[in-house]
Amino acid sequence: MFAYARFLSTILCLFCLITSMAVAAQPAPASQTCALPRAPASNFTARLPFDVVDGRIYVQVRVNGRGPFRFAVDTGASGLGRADKTLVAALGLPIHGASASSDGVQSTTVDTVLLDSVELGGLSRRALEVITRDYGSRMKPEAAFHGILGRDFFADGLLILDYPARTLSFSPALSLAATGSNVLKYERAFRVPVSIGGNKLEGNLDTGANVGLVMPQAMFDKVSRASLRDAGQGMLTNTRIDTKRGVLDQPVTLGSSSLSGVDVRVSERFPELLVGAHILQRYTVMIDQRSKTIALCD
Repeated sequence: MFAYARFLSTILCLFCLITSMAVAAQPAPASQTCALPRAPASNFTARLPFDVVDGRIYVQVRVNGRGPFRFAVDTGASGLGRADKTLVAALGLPIHGASASSDGVQSTTVDTVLLDSVELGGLSRRALEVITRDYGSRMKPEAAFHGILGRDFFADGLLILDYPARTLSFSPALSLAATGSNVLKYERAFRVPVSIGGNKLEGNLDTGANVGLVMPQAMFDKVSRASLRDAGQGMLTNTRIDTKRGVLDQPVTLGSSSLSGVDVRVSERFPELLVGAHILQRYTVMIDQRSKTIALCD
């Protein structure tokens, strides 16, 4: 009798374990994930307003204890950041070294400078060696900036870009769930699953690109029969490319969200599918580089 009771107890324990594992494997509700921007202020190292110009995000930053200076937040920029020549001049920074810069089409060698400190609200980084070049002369005056905050600036926490509320938040304490209807996994920053019609693709989420979608001509020919018109030359970091423009005749799916009538730029030379700021500004974008997950909440 004792052995039989112990057998029943073991079976019940196994059943409870399997049940708990099944519950744990369920995707986190979208409502739970999308509530993270409204977490108590004590969870955040930085929470501050941002401006949007043509889809791009701009914040106020202190550099070497001075400022504020206007910086763009660019998830398409590798490393910690960039310094425009205006910032270098304002701070009297000497050239520190050199680095390679690639835009996916062409590489070049550029100068670097050393920033003693960069402060975004309560988030501070020290001893940043960053690329410097003349960005401003290629931009409209209202879109010019002193520097860029790259993706590695936010690598050790949860970055929340709340476009509807025009608020940037950063938290080392909060994290994204591993799964969910609006959670996207990535391996290479920040390339996530994108569907166009029935075609499963990979797209690079780039808050620094003032476009909707950009894709190679060969990819466009596979996913759409929409007409295109000449759109002149586009400028990558190091390269000018000929572009065409149109409106996709297929829906674009990101996570649980589907978009129709999306503007697209097409080029023979563009290296990959890019999802730019004109699409991302529809969402609250949350990026957790620790778990390689991204959530889009609309």
